[in-house]
Amino acid sequence: MECVFDTLTERGLIAQVTHEEKIKQLLKDEKVTFYIGFDPTADSLHVGHFLQMMVMAHMQRAGHRPIAIIGGGTAMVGDPTGKTDMRQMLTQAEIQHNANCFKKQLSKFIEFGEDKALMIDNAEWLLKLNYVDFLREVGVHFSVNRMLTAECFKSRLEKGLSFIEFNYMLMQSYDFLYLNRHFNCTFELGGDDQWANILGGIELVRRTESKEVYGMTFTLLTNSEGKKMGKTERGAVWLDPEKTSPYEFYQYWRNVPDADVLQCLRLLTFLPMSQLGDMAQWEGQMLNQAKKALAYEVTMLVHGVEQAEKAQHAAEALFGQGGVSGDMPTTELATDAVADGINILDLLLIAGLIPSKAEGRRLVQQGGISIDNKKIESIDVAIDSTWFVDEALMIKKGKKVYHKIQLV
Repeated sequence: MECVFDTLTERGLIAQVTHEEKIKQLLKDEKVTFYIGFDPTADSLHVGHFLQMMVMAHMQRAGHRPIAIIGGGTAMVGDPTGKTDMRQMLTQAEIQHNANCFKKQLSKFIEFGEDKALMIDNAEWLLKLNYVDFLREVGVHFSVNRMLTAECFKSRLEKGLSFIEFNYMLMQSYDFLYLNRHFNCTFELGGDDQWANILGGIELVRRTESKEVYGMTFTLLTNSEGKKMGKTERGAVWLDPEKTSPYEFYQYWRNVPDADVLQCLRLLTFLPMSQLGDMAQWEGQMLNQAKKALAYEVTMLVHGVEQAEKAQHAAEALFGQGGVSGDMPTTELATDAVADGINILDLLLIAGLIPSKAEGRRLVQQGGISIDNKKIESIDVAIDSTWFVDEALMIKKGKKVYHKIQLV
């Protein structure tokens, strides 16, 4: 069996492991059942989840069995990790809807089915727990003093940590115990910010079952400056095409800084390392080819070949030939709406290019808005039918954001 540990190490995906030599041997010699948890607080996964999905795919390709845990039970409490305020609690109906969306997106990376990947909602066991029994079986093994040293709790103590959130580590640890008992799951994976929670589960299984289980965290997706990737002016970069269009998704990766492109190719694609080694020597304009490869490969994984090719074609039509492609983000506008002219700020709002007129005013004043390569110099400009060619025009915001307005 292929040793996936070497693959993950070579691609720079691993951050920390609990028993390195033992884990390497297990992943080489045995079929391991492992799990990764997903917090269902939105109806789509986003770029921040991408590394989890890639690790699951690498592991399954190497013969191991993934379990995707949807935190329907833990979401009723809320993970305090990385948060300065208590999370909004969701209803079970909202959680189930979000879980269904996740499975559809995860299915593009891993194969679900009998003896293949599983998706399980931890609400199945957490919501049935008797609290006193839970405290006696699980709570007795946790030291409050030790828990308070965990980064996920330390960062919240100044603003206040609710008792319900304090239970989160116990509940996530119990997930590992439950999965070990019922599915022989011996391996928990997660982002590096989950290290303390993973250690809690490993210790709980050791104390209650007298078994050795293992944990591994992977690199958080950050740029060369250490900042998390996956954010734009419009918010998160989502995997749902209704939230972030395939074209916008493609453009996000096409525009990553030069310093980050090779790291993203290692972490987020299945391109062979030998090919990436050659790219490491590229400079200047050659790096644009690497960015195109990154954008295409990542868009293909998330949205499929057809959408990746459309996004690529749209980008090339726009930047290579100066044309307006039908595959770029588009807002349809009734012809009547421009009969008397529509103010540029109102048009930007309709297209979703600005969050407010104040932001639009700033952009125009700074020369950040153009229509068909003509810079807009006044917020009083009215856009009427004479601006449209073949009933379409292209708005350019800043240097990289393009949006088509189509009359219907």
